[in-house]
Amino acid sequence: MVHRALPGDAGLMAAIHASCFDRPSDRPWDEAAMAQLIASPGVLCLLGAATHVVAAPAGLLIARRAADEAELLTLGVTPACRRSGLGRALVTKALEDLRASGAATLFLEVDEGNEAALALYRSFGAQPVGRAPDITRAAPTPRSSALPFQTGPPMMGKSPIKSHEDQR
Repeated sequence: MVHRALPGDAGLMAAIHASCFDRPSDRPWDEAAMAQLIASPGVLCLLGAATHVVAAPAGLLIARRAADEAELLTLGVTPACRRSGLGRALVTKALEDLRASGAATLFLEVDEGNEAALALYRSFGAQPVGRAPDITRAAPTPRSSALPFQTGPPMMGKSPIKSHEDQR
């Protein structure tokens, strides 16, 4: 079950994000950041539960749209609910909502070592369109490069969608 996040969900979203992005080089977003995103125009914040695993929300997706372009900012599913179909459900709902709001292109970046995320995005027709070094984080340890993705018609219907996001 996937639904739009409400202002009161900011704390839950921060907790989910922290459990998904827990490496020393990660920077989980706090409750204040989540509240700001939920309240921002053009930002889509989704929560989802893998009800066959746990009843409470265990995944989130945040994307933002400007004109006919959208960017996937983050997608995370708690470790206990990974491989349950929740990530796919979140992406599917996001694509439906973004398409309905006028987005024709989606950008995302994926850590090249994140095989699960790569497989998920490729299953929606996304293809890498280059390689970007990790310049967005000041991390004490090096990370693998990010792969910018562009999706094709299967992902967004008739219009191509491109993608940018660091996903674990």
